[in-house]
Amino acid sequence: MEKRTFLKRMGQLAAASPFLMHPGATAARSLDATAHEVGPAFPSGTGVHPPKPFVTGSRSGSPAALRGLQGNELWERVRADYELKEGYINLESGYYNIIPRPTLEAFLEKVRMVNREGAYYMRTVQWENKARIAARLAGLLGCGADELILTRNTTESLDMIIGGYPWKAGDEAVYAEQDYGAMQMQFGQVAARFGVVNRVVSLPLHPASDAEIVNLYESAITPRTRLLMVCHMVNITGQILPIRKICEMAHSHGVEVLVDGAHCVGHFPVDIPALDCDYYGSSLHKWLAAPLGAGMLYVRKEHIPRIWPLLAEHHREPTDIGRLNHTGTHPVHTDLAIDAALDYLEALGLERKSDRLRHLQRSWTEPLRGVKGVRINTPEEPRRSCAIANVGVDHLTPAGLADVLFDEFGIYTVAIDGAGVRGCRITPNVFNTEAEMEHLVEAITTLAARG
Repeated sequence: MEKRTFLKRMGQLAAASPFLMHPGATAARSLDATAHEVGPAFPSGTGVHPPKPFVTGSRSGSPAALRGLQGNELWERVRADYELKEGYINLESGYYNIIPRPTLEAFLEKVRMVNREGAYYMRTVQWENKARIAARLAGLLGCGADELILTRNTTESLDMIIGGYPWKAGDEAVYAEQDYGAMQMQFGQVAARFGVVNRVVSLPLHPASDAEIVNLYESAITPRTRLLMVCHMVNITGQILPIRKICEMAHSHGVEVLVDGAHCVGHFPVDIPALDCDYYGSSLHKWLAAPLGAGMLYVRKEHIPRIWPLLAEHHREPTDIGRLNHTGTHPVHTDLAIDAALDYLEALGLERKSDRLRHLQRSWTEPLRGVKGVRINTPEEPRRSCAIANVGVDHLTPAGLADVLFDEFGIYTVAIDGAGVRGCRITPNVFNTEAEMEHLVEAITTLAARG
């Protein structure tokens, strides 16, 4: 394929992204620039009254204090660990998780430390510290330290596998149209470059069973299939897929499985060996709440020699995963702050966190299921979702819904319009409250009644 034709196709893929920008995003930026001039923090005259926020401005100290807290006392304390922008309720934690103050303060101290030490730090313990933190993360995920590297994000992790896989002309790959656009574009690139054939499935919003999902992927596999990519959690709907069962099916056909876990590490327990996947990537600046620019990649030991690195590395043994981790000079203080993010997660407790996130999601989705004019685009069964869900209102476009939620009700979300999904992704975090979820329910109910 000619480069010009390829670039045109990539532009078409980008234009088809289900994520939409909307005027509310501009309004949010304007609010920041003129905060001292704004009257009410939320729009008035709607008949729906926003909840009173917790005070979030005090220093909160060590995260270890979270261990002995329970119930409302725990979640009020967690909220106090966050410095949140006033003027709207943030229900868009899917792009990036705001980091709690203890992690932020530890990160800033690492920035200062690296700046003080300069080249001395970079030439002495930089790599030792990175390896230590990667090993600690591997412990959280149950895999070997020799199978995991720190990257900058999920896109880098997964695209390294897609682009570095030993493709031959006529090989086939399988993925879903609901997968993240960056990976779909990378598959488009290997199709243009190596002659790979991509087979694309479409996930049901409300599967009747795990078997329905497994059979869907299996239907796209042929004797030429080499790699299947699947989301652990679908980013636009929050649906959790049966990864272990998909992997068992794919392996029975000799197909390797690449898992997009962008929204999973730090969101709910992830046991990579139990999933039986071949590759797993995640963004640590999402639910682990590490600073921006932190990610991870797992590669099963026997596959490491077969993957071409993103950037060439000095000679290493073929099975040394470090050969895939040459990034050049990068912000090493971000890697160091992963330690603090893990400290906070351990103090809070991953099970407590995932239970809270699922509770917040279900506290708004359950009252809205069955409401006339409202569509919940996320499965109802608890095990099939956690924090993230998607909602649509029949008489509003996704962008229109996002706009009115922000402009009239002071709720910030993101519009999704594509890949069979029409609605707004709603993503509460541990700093959100039940009262804020009630405000969302009242807002959606009010808007649905207008239709």
